[in-house]
Amino acid sequence: MKKILYIIFSLLIFACSKEQNDLTVKVEVNGLKKGVLYLKKVKNENLITIDTIAVNGQSDILLHASSLESPEVFYLFLDKNSSEKDQIVFFADKGVTEIKTNVKNFGYGATINGSEQQKIFEEYKLMKTRFNGQNLDLIKENFEALKKGDTSKSNAIQKKSDNNLKRRYLFTVNFALNHKDSEVAPYLALTEIYNARVKFLDTINNSLTPKVKASKYGKELQVFIDNIKQAEK
Repeated sequence: MKKILYIIFSLLIFACSKEQNDLTVKVEVNGLKKGVLYLKKVKNENLITIDTIAVNGQSDILLHASSLESPEVFYLFLDKNSSEKDQIVFFADKGVTEIKTNVKNFGYGATINGSEQQKIFEEYKLMKTRFNGQNLDLIKENFEALKKGDTSKSNAIQKKSDNNLKRRYLFTVNFALNHKDSEVAPYLALTEIYNARVKFLDTINNSLTPKVKASKYGKELQVFIDNIKQAEK
């Protein structure tokens, strides 16, 4: 009898421990009457579906991911049965993440509350948007210069564009170094500046706290750098 009670108790502890590492995504999509929501993440370089829910008028929309190894990036896709799809990218940790958006601006009008990593991620994305805006302006200027056959101006604009790219890379490196205690740092190294010089990636990797180094993206960054160095031998 004692043995049976011990087994039951152990299973309850295991179940509670497992639940503590689960993620619940509470979604509110204003204007959505009917459609399908998909929660996805990248695994082995493939985007896989973790959970899905068919929406048919209900207000409580919950999606789940179990046994998070560490904070990571998830994707929320909307398919409204009209060939129109959009997505929200967010950084989540175990616990609850709340996403509020609307049908019209599903991917751009989202408000996300949840992990500390998401706050840092949004801070980076805001600055990245500014760099992208500057780059679009330069592309437009270069197009106009080429239309007029002004190669001198086009070359000057290209130099500005190259400098803008370098500034974005350096900003990303500095941002990662300033957030070495967040899983966002190795994620940015892997997704935003993966083709930068390995010394920049190494600098970020060596600055990471032990907790972040042991995370999903911390491990992936180490493997990525090791593979680059091995290929360069």
